[in-house]
Amino acid sequence: MREELRRSSEGGFSTPAVVHGALIVVWDSVRMGKERRRLVCVCCGLVVAVAAVLLIIVCVSRSKCPGRRFSHGAVAADSLMCSNIGRDILLEGGSAVDAAISALLCTALVNPQSMGLGGGAIFTIMDKSGMSRETRWKGNGKRPTALSTCPRKVKVISSRETVPKNFTQDLLKRCPKTFQLAAGQEWIGVPGELRGYAIAHNMYGKLPWPRLFEPIIKLARDGFPMPAYLAKFLQHKFIKPVVEKFLCQVFCHKNKTALDVGDTLKYPKLADTLEIIAKQGPEAFYTGQVAQDLVQDVQEAGGKLSLEDLESFKVRVDEAHTVSLGEYEMHIPPLPAGGAMISLILNIMHGFGLSPASLQGNQTALTLHRYIEAAKFANGQRRNIKDPWYSHQNVDYMMESSFAEKVRAMISDHSTHSTSFYNITPFSDRFGTTHVSVLAADGSAVSVTSTINHIFGSFVYSPRTGIILNNELADFCDRADSISAGEQPPSSMAPTILQSKDRKKILVIGGSGGSMITTAIAQSVMNHLWLGKSLKDAISEKVVFVDGQNSVNFEPGFQQSLIEEMRTRGHSIKDRDIFLNVVNAVEKEHGCISAFSDERKNGKAAGY
Repeated sequence: MREELRRSSEGGFSTPAVVHGALIVVWDSVRMGKERRRLVCVCCGLVVAVAAVLLIIVCVSRSKCPGRRFSHGAVAADSLMCSNIGRDILLEGGSAVDAAISALLCTALVNPQSMGLGGGAIFTIMDKSGMSRETRWKGNGKRPTALSTCPRKVKVISSRETVPKNFTQDLLKRCPKTFQLAAGQEWIGVPGELRGYAIAHNMYGKLPWPRLFEPIIKLARDGFPMPAYLAKFLQHKFIKPVVEKFLCQVFCHKNKTALDVGDTLKYPKLADTLEIIAKQGPEAFYTGQVAQDLVQDVQEAGGKLSLEDLESFKVRVDEAHTVSLGEYEMHIPPLPAGGAMISLILNIMHGFGLSPASLQGNQTALTLHRYIEAAKFANGQRRNIKDPWYSHQNVDYMMESSFAEKVRAMISDHSTHSTSFYNITPFSDRFGTTHVSVLAADGSAVSVTSTINHIFGSFVYSPRTGIILNNELADFCDRADSISAGEQPPSSMAPTILQSKDRKKILVIGGSGGSMITTAIAQSVMNHLWLGKSLKDAISEKVVFVDGQNSVNFEPGFQQSLIEEMRTRGHSIKDRDIFLNVVNAVEKEHGCISAFSDERKNGKAAGY
């Protein structure tokens, strides 16, 4: 059926039907005529002509978007399997939101260390309105003297985890002082993932809710080969002992050793939970039996999560913040998401007039130095990223070009400065998360980032539901002096949609990797939109990361001469072996779609 849909979408009609119709017409003529031989020849000629026309149509359709580009829609998730599931949803007539939800549910199986029903998500959604350019007649009425475009609505649906009502009062005093996993029940936030899906589906969904779960339930029940990327974490020397202690019911052999590549991964208990949610709806998770089982497991582990926390969880629906970046408009989620920091970096760098020439000769080192300085100034604003429902501090200035101009004027092209110059308060870096980008045939788009925070979140597993709980409250560490029930923690998550002001190009992009999300997205956008790199090359490029201690970290393989040049300009260089920055993106330009999933996570996009 999917292959038939694909052929139909490419050709627009069925070849056998057209040929059969032509034969009927000709055959009737033959029966009515006297010169049968001559008409038989005509019949053959018509068949050949129709076949030739169809061949031309197919060739033109396929050559419209050559290479690995698509004509209709695409999904970029963390794995090919999940991208394919999202694409199939699109092929069945599902919306961009439908495809994103299915791809996320799949990713919770493939990369459970990154996300799941025990976490939270942020959707940035652009609707299909305003897709066509609207000509408005002005002036003398003889000809259109101005061409305007209908504005497209961009909504943000945030279901990030929140502080439970009965949280540990001295929690911030327990924050790790050194880099380590914040495992334990006290760090669990109220999971909002599924209620976010429900709101997004109610607003933008097309396919029935149960349909989005079907392929995922089958995968969870039947199992699939252990993903290589997940196996790396299960076998990591620091993570493996914790997995074997707390998560063995899911990720271990009968002899209590962690699964590895070549093994089959199954989620039988989670499959049961997904079936209940598919049949009974999302409220089964928040008020039904699933909620009761989940809360009981967490409380037996010593956690504070309650049925009241789940039932009262509120999803936030807002207008996206829109930032002007030259010929593009960038749509980002509001605080406490991290879009404002990315906006600041890109606004600073845009003022330097970046172009492909910025990566030639001596300009390469200068561009890199300026970017590092911009990232340091952005880090200096990190403590201002707070939940606006609980903080009255106005940080709109971070997204204004005038502030970027002031910062740009403070950047020296030949040297760097001490930490205090950038107003940086040292902080611990985070890691984790996943991202999905979707562009549908009707032009609607979804950029969604989901997380359980650190690798495997809190390492608290609910045996009755098969759900791994987040450790989202650890994100308050080093970034807040106090917390309140219901508050969302600050985040680097920034699902983003950029559109050219002439509406001819759209870029749906987002990243994962905790604190590295900022640099991953900012560099990918600069590389692609301003420095002339293809979408694939822009994302694959080695990144530079300014950490919470104001040290500069270069991804292994980064050009050594540039690293030494940065050292001569005074930057503190730090060696880092693991880079978890991952970007997944889809773009459409001139009617053709390019999609790329970051190979750092063994990802691959899918489209049609």
